[in-house]
Amino acid sequence: MDVSFERTGERRYATVVTVPGQHPRRMDPAPGYDDHIPHDLVHYLAEAELGLSSGVFGRAAAGGGGFTETAETPGDPRRRTRAQRKAKKRETSLSAADRGDMARSEYFAGLCDIAWRRRAGASPPEWARRKQIPPEDAATVNRNLPVGGALTFTWPGSVIVR
Repeated sequence: MDVSFERTGERRYATVVTVPGQHPRRMDPAPGYDDHIPHDLVHYLAEAELGLSSGVFGRAAAGGGGFTETAETPGDPRRRTRAQRKAKKRETSLSAADRGDMARSEYFAGLCDIAWRRRAGASPPEWARRKQIPPEDAATVNRNLPVGGALTFTWPGSVIVR
């Protein structure tokens, strides 16, 4: 199966899957546009490297995954409706057979995205730069509180109030 990540607009992209012998299928717009690396590309790389056969792209290879055909289903409207029902049934079956790969794909795609951004030198958003307690120090600060001590924040901010 070939997978293409196609930029379709200034802040849009499509993911196109082409299984040999079948019409291409696409998700357009695809979720999670990013100027540097789109969400589905992160999924693809994580799933390919980890060998997740029931993630987004394993399901796509098996005919599921929420991608729609780019060619019209030939024939009468009843035939098209049957083809759509068949695709929905296939996706339901693939979901039932999932051994947790979709959840693992989401988890590892999230971790890989963060790691890639840090390695690429991406700076954190403004709200994250204002943190008074770096996340890696939160456990230490909390552990060193005396009995009766408290850290007080005003949601959703991360600046200590008192």
